[in-house]
Amino acid sequence: MNKKTTAVVFPGQGSQHSGMGKDFYDNIPVSRDTYLEASKILGWDVAAMCFGEDERLNLTEYAQPCILTTEIAMFRGLQFLFDFAPEYFGGHSLGEYTALVAAGVLPFSEALKIVWDRGRLMQSATPVGTGGMAAIVANDLDMGVVQSALNGLPIDIANDNCTSQVVVSGMSSAMSETEKRLRESVGDSQSFRFIPLNVSAPFHSRFMDTIKEAFGEILGNIEARIKPANAKRVTSNFTGFFHSDNPSEIVERMVSQISNTVQWRKNMETLAASANSIFEIGPGRPLKGFFKTIDLACQSITRFSAAQRVFEKAVAR
Repeated sequence: MNKKTTAVVFPGQGSQHSGMGKDFYDNIPVSRDTYLEASKILGWDVAAMCFGEDERLNLTEYAQPCILTTEIAMFRGLQFLFDFAPEYFGGHSLGEYTALVAAGVLPFSEALKIVWDRGRLMQSATPVGTGGMAAIVANDLDMGVVQSALNGLPIDIANDNCTSQVVVSGMSSAMSETEKRLRESVGDSQSFRFIPLNVSAPFHSRFMDTIKEAFGEILGNIEARIKPANAKRVTSNFTGFFHSDNPSEIVERMVSQISNTVQWRKNMETLAASANSIFEIGPGRPLKGFFKTIDLACQSITRFSAAQRVFEKAVAR
């Protein structure tokens, strides 16, 4: 790559926390306006939920629009203050919707309504308490070995995050057997960890298939409002490669994403082949560590003060 190119990536659900984005809201008018815009679209006070101690922030149906709003508020603020203009975009799970908005493929107003519906549907896909997820951490994870260990179990690979972490998803009743099999298969007792995640449903698994038809109808209704020209600069979680500029294919891949593995390792490789500078923007910074596993630096912006430190030298007007 001769030309200096930049990619931006956005984390997904699990990165939310009380107070997220408030420093951008307080310091940048366009960021504050983004929260006000979201509240008007959704009919409830998004800023109050993000900044207060509202327990609903950890419920999927509220977490998703709150994270999307915060990430777009941060991104718009960086555009306004520092002329931040990345050429490539990616996002992890929910973060893919932020990436599509930031790239100009999906209108913010439509994406907000989509992820609110997405969150409610995902929550309703299985009875509360029956599904779960867990992170598998070990050195040099072999996806074939992991998949073999899961054969016959109501458990799927939800996220292929990097060489040292995958996430599994499925029925809570099978998690103990899953841990036992993986511990035996992966071997290395010093590096192996099985970490149950605090989630309310088995996301990115076969158990989301029950909502694909309903979600497909929601996305199908906004297909005509998709602006596909920039989609070829946004990575797809479902394929691991860049989206096409075909609106129907974009919709199909976003529907498939909901019940299939997030191919984040491939997303990172795709972005790394196109960009030589990568920024993570969001309320948390889980993606920075994943990029480190492929020897690629990723600068994380989680607070306004961090943005000032990073951008005032590099891209300030």
